[in-house]
Amino acid sequence: MAGTRTGVAAGIALFSLLTACSLPAKAGGDGAAPLPSDSSQQLASLKIATAGPMTGYSRDRFGGGWIKQPDGCDTREDVLKAQGRDVKSKGCTVNSGNWTSLYDGVAVTSPHDLDIDHLVPEAESWRTGAAQWTQDQRVAFANDLDELVAVTAHSNRSKGDQPPPGYMPVKTEWCDYATHWIKVKAKYKLTISQTEHDALTQMIGTCH
Repeated sequence: MAGTRTGVAAGIALFSLLTACSLPAKAGGDGAAPLPSDSSQQLASLKIATAGPMTGYSRDRFGGGWIKQPDGCDTREDVLKAQGRDVKSKGCTVNSGNWTSLYDGVAVTSPHDLDIDHLVPEAESWRTGAAQWTQDQRVAFANDLDELVAVTAHSNRSKGDQPPPGYMPVKTEWCDYATHWIKVKAKYKLTISQTEHDALTQMIGTCH
């Protein structure tokens, strides 16, 4: 379980640390998943290394909660809007829509049944590079829409903080999960292990 957070405003200035792109949405959403060939190239570019220790890690090192985004809404609401289909909202509050949970493939229609989780867990990012970042960089990572997914609470609880193959979603979601994971690791220049590389290769092999 990586990063379900309560809503707080922490400062728009941190958002300037993020890139302009957002997490690729599920089919029917506003975005498009990376092509398998792109993911293969990104995977090949990642440095294979032994994960570092958890020394000094705490979730506070990634901020205390969601920041307010430039549109005036917090990160959670923006993720729900970006990844859902037929989303209905009043102001910043999302009331309904259609989402497909990336971890278990479950269809969800109520935002109250969703957690917003860090795809690459904060602990995993710490072991593979984030321990060397500034606090502002870590808070930006924790609020980056590339790094966040709307998933069922149950699947989030069962995920833990391990990379593949320590955790892998249901097989129908392997392609989307792996392409998103690789995108985040490449974007932040996080390292991977050899077993992680092999599991990701296996998963993107299911992409069509």
